[in-house]
Amino acid sequence: MLMKIPITYEPKINNRFIFRFPDDLGINEWFVEKAARPKITIGTNDIKFLNTSTYVAGSFKWEPISLTLRDPIGPSASQAIMEWVRLCAESVTGRMGYAAGYKRDCWVEMLDPTGVVIEKWNLQGAFITNADFGSLEYGDGALATISIGLQFDRAILLY
Repeated sequence: MLMKIPITYEPKINNRFIFRFPDDLGINEWFVEKAARPKITIGTNDIKFLNTSTYVAGSFKWEPISLTLRDPIGPSASQAIMEWVRLCAESVTGRMGYAAGYKRDCWVEMLDPTGVVIEKWNLQGAFITNADFGSLEYGDGALATISIGLQFDRAILLY
């Protein structure tokens, strides 16, 4: 009587996920070390009447998410990320790209203990908003990583 959790309860675990990118970007799923799930912010509209307020939902927006990627020697994650960045902003010439050229759909999949996808998000119109290629230090033997920020138009929870 004291335990409210059903016997068949199986929680989702944070380390059972795959972050998928379109094949043409060359960013492998195993590059991703850490990723955020989508986050939505819903604004409010204040309807004033006499000395009180009533609130209704306003516009909403999907917040950017952050990812941390491992940077192997080959295939190079740095090179793959910079190729995607160059589709949006070419650092050598200063030219900007068309949204149709740099926006891509990405997918976040959570897995059950056997590897079956149990939750799938489609991040539509995603593009890189920032990329941090990390720091180097002679006394540090850790893996090289890259941190990126992704903005997207919509996040659809498929299941």
